[in-house]
Amino acid sequence: MENILKNKETQVVENAMNTIINEHIKLIHTLKYEEIAALIPVINNADRLFVMGAGRTGLMMKAAAMRLMHLGYTVHVVGETTAPAIMKGDLLIAGSGSGNTSGIVSAAETAKKVGAAVLCFTTNKESPLAQLANQTVTIPAAQKQERVEAVSKQYAGSLFEQSLLLVFDALIQSLWEIEGTSTSELWKRHANME
Repeated sequence: MENILKNKETQVVENAMNTIINEHIKLIHTLKYEEIAALIPVINNADRLFVMGAGRTGLMMKAAAMRLMHLGYTVHVVGETTAPAIMKGDLLIAGSGSGNTSGIVSAAETAKKVGAAVLCFTTNKESPLAQLANQTVTIPAAQKQERVEAVSKQYAGSLFEQSLLLVFDALIQSLWEIEGTSTSELWKRHANME
């Protein structure tokens, strides 16, 4: 009996992994890669980068901030105690699946008021955040409000959050390949107090 249960559990886990991977395979064929590529000069021309997201999306954005720091960018996570004021010449990079998260929209409004640029990752190109952004990358993943099983069988915004990490990692990889810093040089910027 125990062996049958383990086989059933194993099959459930395998099915879940296949669901997630297959959703990403489908999603990558709907991305507009020119939207992502257009971010490269914007990021390279910014004085400083400010990264923001809420909840699990915020965790993905913090991961992106770390990689941007490894590449040598001056980057701050909005809301952290050491984040300075955003100014003209800076860039706010915001992630919000719905594009309606009030704190993120408010931060984008502040950035625009001081003359900073805004770029966002969202599922909704008509959202308040996307309307404020100078550039938008649309990730066509269902959000928890939508619960569109034709797009994703995963819970809440999981597909968006996972895709955001993958899209941003592709952007990081592209920035790194263009810039050409060696792995050993990047490693010097890795945390050494863990």
